[in-house]
Amino acid sequence: MKWLSVLPQQCLLLMTCLVMALEAVPIDIDKTKVKGEGHVEGEKVENPDTGLYYDEYLRQVIDVLETDKHFREKLQTADIEEIKSGKLSRELDLVSHHVRTRLDELKRQEVARLRMLIKAKMDSVQDTGIDHQALLKQFEHLNHQNPDTFEPKDLDMLIKAATSDLENYDKTRHEEFKKYEMMKEHERREYLKTLDEEKRKREESKFEEMKKKHGDHPKVHHPGSKDQLKEVWEEADGLDPNEFDPKTFFKLHDVNNDGFLDEQELEALFTKELEKVYDPKNEEDDMVEMEEERLRMREHVMNEVDINKDRLVTLEEFLRATEKKEFLEPDSWETLDQQQLFTEDELKEFENHISQQEDELRKKAEELQKQKEELQRQHDQLQAQKQELQQVVKQMEQKKLQQGNPPAGPAGELKFQPPGEHKIGDAAKHPVGGDQPLPPGHVQEPAVRTDQVHP
Repeated sequence: MKWLSVLPQQCLLLMTCLVMALEAVPIDIDKTKVKGEGHVEGEKVENPDTGLYYDEYLRQVIDVLETDKHFREKLQTADIEEIKSGKLSRELDLVSHHVRTRLDELKRQEVARLRMLIKAKMDSVQDTGIDHQALLKQFEHLNHQNPDTFEPKDLDMLIKAATSDLENYDKTRHEEFKKYEMMKEHERREYLKTLDEEKRKREESKFEEMKKKHGDHPKVHHPGSKDQLKEVWEEADGLDPNEFDPKTFFKLHDVNNDGFLDEQELEALFTKELEKVYDPKNEEDDMVEMEEERLRMREHVMNEVDINKDRLVTLEEFLRATEKKEFLEPDSWETLDQQQLFTEDELKEFENHISQQEDELRKKAEELQKQKEELQRQHDQLQAQKQELQQVVKQMEQKKLQQGNPPAGPAGELKFQPPGEHKIGDAAKHPVGGDQPLPPGHVQEPAVRTDQVHP
């Protein structure tokens, strides 16, 4: 699982770290002196999320490839150029049938997931006639033209996409943080506009007081300097500062024992420094800013120590950095509160963009309100027509009753009357012996005269 340990860095290095890890210098450490519980050999270390939208798919593909003995052997002899050129991806044709079948299944699941996401997105805007194949082109981590089987091209695309996306990940995080800070300032200024002069002065005074309080913290050591690492050695590891040893320090903080300090292991070293500046219990301390500060510290150390720019620190690179003058006599470190995060022009441009978005949302809201009113008007009109028709039917029924006609049913038929229940008017119109014609074949009996007497 060693090339899984560097998943958050570059995907191409996932395939070479097995070889490089074997070259790590062994170091003997008396871990009984180390504070807290150490890492247990063979224990599975959970890797942090890379932040990629296909993170789970990437991890699953790596897990499956690791189970193939042939592919693992090729990883041990492959160099970065072979991986970049796609030569290693062609070795996929030689893996076992079971592995290929599992990879095919993973790809079909990923394509189905992407299609579901596309459908959900399109349904949210009430669009129809979705062309899934066209929309799948925007996903560059798999071959959308073949959604059923995992081919060498899929592995090559996955490596290149992950490498590119992870390289841009930090840049994206910085941009999002800058927008976050500008939004905070924008909302603060908008809130001040709603206050009278006296309340506005109080609010401004409170704001300045909180800024001053946040800036009042112990000295922050330069990230990666000897002073900073010795503080971790003493306070986090519980070791004697006079016995500080860079080799031992490296081995202690290589949590997964893969021979590298990756980005997450480096960021963990800065926790003590960040706690000097940020406390989640304090109103003036913003935890979003703390994570941005952590990112800045890690980037700085990587730029100073990571010689080959592979986003991993080897023991050799680490030891070489401890020999530099900057390690012993570093410059002071400026925290975020000591820097200008954006200019007034940038804030103005950001506010204009927000204003445009608000105008667009307002127009959409107005259109929706008009549609709602039109639908309500049509509904009211239909209700009025329905009531009018019901009134007409009721009047016609009453008129029929007044004329002596039985009321009609829904289809115009006469409503049922029990036998023998005839109206008097009907009997008067058709008396016995009257002129009403008889049915065919019926012979009328002569009427009996009551004025004749028979002997």
